[in-house]
Amino acid sequence: MRGRRGGGLGRGVGIGGGGLGLVGVIVYLLFSALGGGGGVSLDPGISPFPAMPGPEGRAIPAEQDPDRKQVEFVKFVVDDVQDSWARLFAEAGQRYQPTKLVLFTQGVRSGCGTASSATGPFYCPLDGRIYLDLGFFRELSSRFEAPGDFAQAYVIAHEFGHHVQNLLGINEDVRRGQQQNPDEANELSVRLELQADCFAGVWGHSAYRENQLEAGDLEEGLAAAAGVGDDRIQGQSTGRIDRESFTHGSSEQRQRWFMRGFESGDVNSCDTFKADDV
Repeated sequence: MRGRRGGGLGRGVGIGGGGLGLVGVIVYLLFSALGGGGGVSLDPGISPFPAMPGPEGRAIPAEQDPDRKQVEFVKFVVDDVQDSWARLFAEAGQRYQPTKLVLFTQGVRSGCGTASSATGPFYCPLDGRIYLDLGFFRELSSRFEAPGDFAQAYVIAHEFGHHVQNLLGINEDVRRGQQQNPDEANELSVRLELQADCFAGVWGHSAYRENQLEAGDLEEGLAAAAGVGDDRIQGQSTGRIDRESFTHGSSEQRQRWFMRGFESGDVNSCDTFKADDV
């Protein structure tokens, strides 16, 4: 959607991202963000609006795309992440439903409403798609001090972790949990986001076993996980850290849960909702 008219839609709406049959645990999905405030982040918290028609125009032809190599890399990661989850679902006797990652510039209309590039990458459970402005990867390298291909792959894999949570029917449980226990909303959000980090690590384990990782890749992924920690973002944005307002987890937590998934390659290791200390 990067070549279409309809950008500059204004700051708005993305959504972060029952029993969890695949891993045999119950988890809760909170509509929240991966970043924690202060400008561009991952999965920023946004409120759903009614779906609207998409922008008009045509997509950028591949041969005219100045970001062609970047787009090809994103496609490769998307395909590999989804192939990995398809195998895991099949091993559990379930069927994985693939989705799409939508690239946009300036702004986009999703099933959750409109969002600008300032929103950052997000997953919309209402249409089951992931939305990403490639400009965020420049922000990831400069602001979050996390350059490299695997840092970008971590972002994509995290968003697909939200898609997996949506497929497993977690959204409705979380909304009920929010309504019943509003005081626990932030804690549920942190546990949800850390689980998506762990799911990203599970994919990373698969990529490692397939000899797709190079020297330094793991460190790039860990740098990205640390860069989008609530404490890191709050410190940059306000100069103070308020753990009570965390919605995604600290840098240390995000790295630790990503590594748990990476080292085990086991979805069952990602039960952040039963962990006494996340």
